[in-house]
This record gives sequence, structure tokens and C-alpha cells, in this order.
Amino acid sequence: MALVLGINAVFHDPAAALVVDGRIVAAAEEERFTRRKHGKTPVPFSTWELPEQAARWCLAEAGVGAGDLDAVAYSYDPDLASPLGPDITAESWEGLRTLFARRAPLFLKTALPGLDPDVVRHVSHHVAHAASTYLASPFPSSAVMVLDGRGERGAFLSGHVTDGHLQTLVRCDLPNSLGFVYEELTEHLGYRRSSDEYKVMALASYGSPRHLDRFRELMRPDGAGGFVTDPVDWHTFAPPGRGDGTLDPAHADLAATVQIRLEEVLLELAGWLHERTGERALTLAGGVALNCVANSVLYERGPFEDVWVQPASGDSGTALGAALKVARDLGDDVRPMTTAALGRSWSDDELQGWLDRAKVPYERCEDIADAVAGVLADDGVVAWFQGRSEFGPRALGQRSLLAHPGKVANLERLNDVKGREQFRPVAPMVLLERAKDLFEGGPVPSPFMLFTHRVREGWAARIPAVVHVDGTARIQTVDRAEAPLMHRCISAFERRTGLPVVVNTSLNTAGRPMVDDPRDALECFGSAPVDALALGPFLVRRAASFVS
Repeated sequence: MALVLGINAVFHDPAAALVVDGRIVAAAEEERFTRRKHGKTPVPFSTWELPEQAARWCLAEAGVGAGDLDAVAYSYDPDLASPLGPDITAESWEGLRTLFARRAPLFLKTALPGLDPDVVRHVSHHVAHAASTYLASPFPSSAVMVLDGRGERGAFLSGHVTDGHLQTLVRCDLPNSLGFVYEELTEHLGYRRSSDEYKVMALASYGSPRHLDRFRELMRPDGAGGFVTDPVDWHTFAPPGRGDGTLDPAHADLAATVQIRLEEVLLELAGWLHERTGERALTLAGGVALNCVANSVLYERGPFEDVWVQPASGDSGTALGAALKVARDLGDDVRPMTTAALGRSWSDDELQGWLDRAKVPYERCEDIADAVAGVLADDGVVAWFQGRSEFGPRALGQRSLLAHPGKVANLERLNDVKGREQFRPVAPMVLLERAKDLFEGGPVPSPFMLFTHRVREGWAARIPAVVHVDGTARIQTVDRAEAPLMHRCISAFERRTGLPVVVNTSLNTAGRPMVDDPRDALECFGSAPVDALALGPFLVRRAASFVS
């Protein structure tokens, strides 16, 4: 039995994960503790933030100390980050970041008293990404692809996994990077790179890919399982954006072009990989794997029967992957990931204590699921705080804002509540047993909200709040066995309305991390115009005058 702590601290989204005897016990992003989204601060080199609080919580959750650890797996290998050119020196940003990683054992020893620095192991960024999906997936053998902006010198890895062991087939090094192309587009449109790419994905549905011929020259497969990306002069395609949510047709067309070209390249990469491996399943990780539209294209039009995406596919997930990889190397039988609910939770007594200290009126419900279903059926918006928080960027029914999907105005209403751009969609949570009645084109079950599905004819008019402009929805299926409380809530809502669906979006406001602890939930409820807060079994109702 091995105790392995995984750490991501070099790139954005610092995180920690703990694997005990091959089982994932805990995983959390540091932003949930510090309330600094993506681990970024206004100071230079802010991505150096160590996940100190997340790591300490992981250890406490398992009831162990830093001195008990058999290994700490750090998801960056400084030996792979040699200089790429005259502009990258020991004094440059990349050189300093590499130096930080090399000295990680000493930093971690300071952050985690009792830690033996000799147990720290470096795992390369893309191997950690890959392990986070192929070892967490239900498939003992699979093809695997990792795509992101960068990790050390690389931006892409594809390989073949048999019996939990990875054979790397292809690597692509910088400056070639599909992730960087998408990040640069995000920045050109006025949004934050390595943060707001999902906004560009949503914007793409409003545009036409009129620059596709040119981008087929700029982003192209190399014929050997990899790709080439040439520098892009973005100003020749559209003027810079302000990132203010304006729906500019030129920006939408450029977003549509890059999105579709990305999908085309991914299909070619997947085709080459399938031909080499003959596997039926493809496992994906890396920031690009959070592009649910591209994932759906791979699922529907690609050569693989199954596509499995790790729910924390961004850099936070490398903490988990590094821990799983080292646990496997130490001889543990690593077990698949069955839930993303790997974060903090509180007992009913602790939640009641928070409510009493906040001096807010509340009621303890005999059945909180049924009570919330009643508020939703009356077109109320509910802040839902239940169980362990999610690991990764998606709200999956632990820290969510819920609403009625049959009211078209609820899309604008929720985007206003959260301070989001109005072109962005919200997602449906649907009962697993009803999902295929309402949606088609994507995998079912789809518990992690990482694919888009087409809304079946007749249902779009019934659930307009969750239908994107292109007729799709990014669904999350809710299994009675895995999420009994949420399943009960949606079932009670269906009895009242005939709709086996509720709107789900993350419980936070613009620019802030997802709510994690009871204080966050109460602060969000106190500042946002929502009708009720379901905090464990307790329901706090808003005075009607506040939300009118």
C-alpha cells in the first residue's frame, strides 16, 4: 500500500490529489481555498503558487501526515525543459519556472512540515496528463491523446496503453501547439488566455467558418501522427476584441473557423492513432480536452467506439495523473475514477452552525430534494450546495445554480445573476434513464458534462433555456445509483412539470472560483439575486422583494 500525493504548481490551476492504495481519496484545486481563480494573483509569476492548503486538506482528509507519504508526484520534469532558443534563458520566465520545479522538494518541505524531500518525484507534464485519463478511465487498454498549450517543451502526446502501461507514439514540441492557437485567439478577442477559451467555444456557434481555407494551411497534420501550427497574424482576420461580451460577427466567424479547423485536425490525429493501435477506446486529457464540442465530433465522426475524458482535464488534473502514475509505478492496483466529487464536505451539524452564525432564517426540510423541486417548478433559482465539491471546472450537482429549463428567459436571467456574457449557454442535468428520449448524437451516460448532444425534435421548444443557438446542449446525465439526491430532485421536478431536466450552471459569479465551503455559499447567496439556498438539508428562502 502506497500513499502518494500529487502536486501541480508550475502552470495555472495549482492543485493537489491524494491516492491511497491505488484509490483516489481526495483532490482539490488551490483556488477553492484561496478564492484566486486559476491560482493567479496580480503579482508577477503568480502561477508559482503552491497548492499548500489543498495539499494539507488532502492529507487531513485521509488522516495522514506529510511524513507518512511514500511519494510526492510533481507534474513537471525540469530535465525536459531545456532552452528552446536565445530568448529563453535561465533568467527568463521559462528558466525561472524550471528552476522553481527543480527546487520543488525544498519548497514542499517548507509547505508540508515533516515531508522527506527525497520522496519527491518529477513526472513530465504530458505523461501526468495522460495518466490522469488512461489510469482513471474504465478501460485497461486504450489509445490516448493529450493536447494543451504546453508542458515543458511539448504540446501534444499520443500513445497506446496496454494493461495500464503507456507506450508514447508521437510527441509534438513547441512552437507547434493547437492549444496555443486557441489561447492566442482567446487573447485576441479580448478574453483571458488559459482561462476563457470556453467563451470562444460558445462564441463559435454564432459564426461562419469563412477563413477555413487559410487555417487549413496554418494548422495541419504532418502525416506522421502529429501536426504543425504556423504563426497567425490575427489582425488580418479580425480587429482585436474588448472581451466585453459583444457579439461581433467578425469575431464569431474567426472563432468558428478555428473551432472547426481544430475539430478537423483532431479527427485526422485520431484516425492515425486508431490505425496504429486498433483500440476501441480513446482517452483524452489536456486543456483542449475540455472543448466539449470537439470531443463530440471525435465521438460521432471519429474511428473510436468510446471516447472517455477525464473531468479535470486541465492542468489541475496533472496532480491527479502524477499521483496515479507513481502509485502504479510503486505496484498499486490503480482503480478507475467513478466520481468527480473528490473535494471538501461538511456534516449537517457543521452546516447548521454556519447558518446560525450567519443569523439567517432557515428550515430543515424532511426532503430537501422535493422542496427544491417545488421552488424550481415555481420558476425560482436555487443555489445548491450538497456533498463533496467537484474536482475540475464543471459544476456537476454539488455546487450548482439550478433553474427551470422550460422558461426561455432563464438563460438571460442566469447569465445576469452570474455576470456572464449573454452568448454563453447553460447546461441541462437530465435523468439518465430519460436522456436518450431528449438528446442524441453524444455518449450516454455522460456524467461529467464533457460532450454536446443534439436536442431531439419536439424537445427544444419544451426546454429552451438549455438549448444553444446551434441546437445542442452540453448535458450531464444523473444516475440514480451515483447521485441519488439530485436524481430525486429532478424526478420530483418532472412530476410537477413533465420535464426530466433542470438547468445547471456553476455556483459562482464572474471572475470568482466556484463556491466550495459554506462561507462561500452564504456570501454568494447574500450578493446574488437567487430565490433559495439549499445547504445540505437546510433551505434558506429569499424575501420576494429582493429578487423581484
